[in-house]
Amino acid sequence: MNKLRNLLPGHNSRRYLLLLCCLVWSAARAEEIQSPNKQLTLSVVLQDGGVPAYSLTYKGKPVLKPGTLGLELKNTTSLTNGFTQTAATRRSFDESWQPVWGEVKTIRNHYNELAVTLTQAATKRTMLVRFRLYDDGLGFRYEFPRQKELDYFVVKEEKTQFALNGDHKAFWLPGDYDTQEYSTVTSNLSEVRGKMKAAVTPNASQTTFSETGLQTPLMLKGNGLYINIHEAALVDYSAMHLELDDKTYVLESRLTPDAVGNRAELQTPCLSPWRTIIVSDKAADILESKLVLNLNEPSKIKDTSWIKPVKYVGVWWEMITGKSTWSYTNQDNIKLDSIDYSKTKPNGTHGANNTRVKTYIDFAAKHGFDAVLVEGWNTGWEDWFGKHKDYVFDFVTPYPDFDVQELNRYAQSKNVKIMMHHETSGSVRNYERHLDTAFQFMNKYGYNAVKTGYVGDIVPLGHHHYDQWMINHYNYVLTKAADYKVMVNGHEAVRPTGLARTYPNLIGNEAARGTEYESFGGNNADHTTILPFTRLIGGPMDYTPGIFQTKVSAYNPQNNSFVHSTLARQLALYVTLYSPLQMAADLPETYEKHLDAFQFIKDVAVDWDDTKVLEAEPGDYVTIARKAKGKSSWFIGSSCDENGRTSKINLSFLEPGKKYVATIYADGKDAHYEKNPQTYAIRKLNVTSKSKLTQYCAPGGGYAISVIEAGR
Repeated sequence: MNKLRNLLPGHNSRRYLLLLCCLVWSAARAEEIQSPNKQLTLSVVLQDGGVPAYSLTYKGKPVLKPGTLGLELKNTTSLTNGFTQTAATRRSFDESWQPVWGEVKTIRNHYNELAVTLTQAATKRTMLVRFRLYDDGLGFRYEFPRQKELDYFVVKEEKTQFALNGDHKAFWLPGDYDTQEYSTVTSNLSEVRGKMKAAVTPNASQTTFSETGLQTPLMLKGNGLYINIHEAALVDYSAMHLELDDKTYVLESRLTPDAVGNRAELQTPCLSPWRTIIVSDKAADILESKLVLNLNEPSKIKDTSWIKPVKYVGVWWEMITGKSTWSYTNQDNIKLDSIDYSKTKPNGTHGANNTRVKTYIDFAAKHGFDAVLVEGWNTGWEDWFGKHKDYVFDFVTPYPDFDVQELNRYAQSKNVKIMMHHETSGSVRNYERHLDTAFQFMNKYGYNAVKTGYVGDIVPLGHHHYDQWMINHYNYVLTKAADYKVMVNGHEAVRPTGLARTYPNLIGNEAARGTEYESFGGNNADHTTILPFTRLIGGPMDYTPGIFQTKVSAYNPQNNSFVHSTLARQLALYVTLYSPLQMAADLPETYEKHLDAFQFIKDVAVDWDDTKVLEAEPGDYVTIARKAKGKSSWFIGSSCDENGRTSKINLSFLEPGKKYVATIYADGKDAHYEKNPQTYAIRKLNVTSKSKLTQYCAPGGGYAISVIEAGR
């Protein structure tokens, strides 16, 4: 206090007392809570002008400097300033719950909560900001109780800030209202503007919005910390992006606009999605976090017995490579009601024909797979891409060479399901008008899972893939599918936000560059070492791994692309890229040539009791071990970037006193993702919980290990 007094000219006691009172008053307005383990501290304060702000520290290190909160409203006073705090409540919560499927059997939901009620004097409106502080991070959201002063309102923009403490290294995608299918750029935040133009590569539908706009989940590294920013429980709201101020390193939310430019249209009582910050000084902790899942509501589906993880093959990769076609003919400019396919000459390359589909069914049955995905089975594929047609597919009419009844009878005789495919061509109104009929058709013919697609611009035009209207559509499809006991695998939809906890029939999502891009020019060699830290934070990805023939020209001489991965790493992806829906994406004929390596795909589980992240560094490497659901078996996968590395792990997670046999599927001598990708070596070792393993990973390579209890 003496130092403070000495700062005042002439030691003016009146000024000193006034300043002291202001400091005490400001401190009184600040609210703080700590995480259960006391390593994270959240501070919430009203700044000058009644502007709400928050900051976050981890083990005494600043994670986020004070950043403002609030919403800018359309045609009325915004909820950004002029607030007074009228209440602050605290509580602690601790429970454990079991997911229908997942990376672990049991998830602990343990947090300390602070709910701050703010009242805007000028409008008498009330806004509550609810903060939940976990050991692994923070979640917060806006809540608006029913009130006559705020009934129906339109969000012009959300003004949430994430004020970073420096020029962090970032793993980022260009901000885009319609696609996440970009290669991740690794750079400092200060370099984003200069790298943005090259980062924006062509896509079937894309709407970038800024030279410094970024997508979530955004992975960051700086000041000895790993930080991940995302959102949870995206319902009746538009998806959040981030606008970077590359001078101050403050990120501010940017919501996806709808067709008339509104970010969200709300009516009280209502609430926003959670804004999430996962933080640790260990990269592995980011991957093991369940914060996003915990911030979602429990399952709304009471009977979940019909929801089962799936391992499948499919008539897909041969079309992606150009070996086969989705369409039955080569005609274009057609209308469904003006073409008689039974009288039209087929093109001879249609993949979804009876003979070919039975080949996949036989292969699935022989090797114990659950299902066969068939794309291109239904009429309409000749003339739809990029045409903005309202009516393209009816989702129930097969091509002449696809016998629905016979193929499903054949599949059932082999104890195999056929997986439905619904490509909407972005025509959302058309899909909704056919939805009940399409699901009834699935029930009739024994389909229990559907892969949906939203390729191209959204119709009605003006809407974006991630605006509020489309978010409500995706969630409507989930609830409608649940009525028919149908599992959904959404492609080209919004990136997940943990909503699979609430609707566990959301069995898979794409929402990033998957394996298909290996046929479109290739994914970067470090791609699969970044995805676990970015896209997979919100939920599992249907990445479609397992490509053994890495030269696409082997299937289509006109396509010179290649898979940027060794064969051994393709096996590792079944562990490192978690999904309860896993595809063996290559052709049966190719797998038959490599049955020794294919054995790992047959053996690896798709549902888990436990997960351990053994090594991790975003953009460099990921090594993960998982314990199969209800079994003593473990599976390990390791993926590295273009530099290669030597992986060193210990097996202390195994049950002490038991003996196991480890089968190691590794890169062969001189393996390299570009020069020699298909060479691999398989060996077996006897191991226990005391064992340690050292394994070289080739550039763009990795390894996979099955660890089976001896005698099993």
